[in-house]
Amino acid sequence: MPSHEPPAVKPGMTPEIANLVAEVKADIVAETVVQIDTVTPPQVESSPDPEYRTPPEELRYRLRQQSLLARFGEQGLRERDRQALLDTACKACAEGLETPFAKVLAYDEASSRLMLVAGTGWRTDAEGRTSLGSDMESPAGYAFRTGKPVLSNHLENEERFRTPSFLAEHRIRRAINVLIQPEIDGRPYGVLEVDSPDEGHFDAKDAIFLDGFASVLGAAIARQAVEQRLLAAIEHQALMAREVSHRVKNSLALVSGLLSMQARSAGSEETRQALTDAGARIHAISQVHDQLWRSVDLDTVGLDAFLCQLCEGLAESAPRHVIECVAGPGTVPSDVAIPLGLIVNEFVTNAIKYAYGEDGGRITVHAEIANDQIRLAVADEGQGFDFDAARTNRSLGLRVVDSLVRQLGGTLVDTAEGTGTCLTLTAPLSVATEVV
Repeated sequence: MPSHEPPAVKPGMTPEIANLVAEVKADIVAETVVQIDTVTPPQVESSPDPEYRTPPEELRYRLRQQSLLARFGEQGLRERDRQALLDTACKACAEGLETPFAKVLAYDEASSRLMLVAGTGWRTDAEGRTSLGSDMESPAGYAFRTGKPVLSNHLENEERFRTPSFLAEHRIRRAINVLIQPEIDGRPYGVLEVDSPDEGHFDAKDAIFLDGFASVLGAAIARQAVEQRLLAAIEHQALMAREVSHRVKNSLALVSGLLSMQARSAGSEETRQALTDAGARIHAISQVHDQLWRSVDLDTVGLDAFLCQLCEGLAESAPRHVIECVAGPGTVPSDVAIPLGLIVNEFVTNAIKYAYGEDGGRITVHAEIANDQIRLAVADEGQGFDFDAARTNRSLGLRVVDSLVRQLGGTLVDTAEGTGTCLTLTAPLSVATEVV
């Protein structure tokens, strides 16, 4: 009857370590068990004369394997480079099993073979050029087809499988093959294999370590595949958004052009002016979309490029005026840029019409971003006007401006000192309220 007495605690050992050492020692001296679990038993060739480690050596050996697996798990969560991930896995597995050779074999559907895509210890031209059979007669192929780990300690005497010539060239004498099964699409990726040229001994615990490593590697490969799909979807969405903005810009430019043509043939000055103003407002919106589809970030536009381009367009329709635009660095969200562009259009158009008369004059547009706010000032040196009274009269232009200012959650005041007008808008960079 087996004894249930606790193991003797040697000097310097805690009871927990003593238990672990006793368990490891018992596993070593016991008859070799050739089954990893009840679901995927490994194909193990027995070794009549295994080389045993001392209990402390065995303990250090297994703890190092656990440490390597834990470190690789951390890298697998963050590594985006597939090749770097595979190379690291090969080096860690070789270190964990104290052998110079390890490799990753990826299944190639076109050739139905397992391609060597990463490895350590092999000749330099092996990666990408070497392939092994994926049939049941190959150790790697058996592991790939069945999902069961394959362990062989004497390849030269192997009767279950043929020994690939590639392994014979490197004088490989023992090997473990395990399946790499990413958790995506249900398709296996390939095989993780560790090989050794010496007469040592791989056991079932080594196969368990390698199988666990392959599971972590498969999960990391699946994560990378999902990330690649998401990035591709995001890039496609960005491309579609740019195309939409480009088409919107072209459509608005067409509508603006049609209104300008209609204005030239209008029967009355009032109708002509109304059509011209409507066309200018639509043109201002089209400029925002023109900047959006050109920008790297589809959600924002550059403040200087957007406003200065808008002012250049307004200057072309007012050759007797000098429109100067000074905009600081920074970007504004698209839902801020559209009302901002319309406000600039209204202010500049109003100055062109009423500030100087037929002789024209200078109009300045100044904008800057500071403390998460945008400050816009449109000034002229003309005859000026009573801003508060104009707001009371509720002309169409000022009704549009007041609605846009409320949409931005900002404030609008006349800060002119002396002659002329200086309409100043201050608003947050995020839209605070809806249009009223």
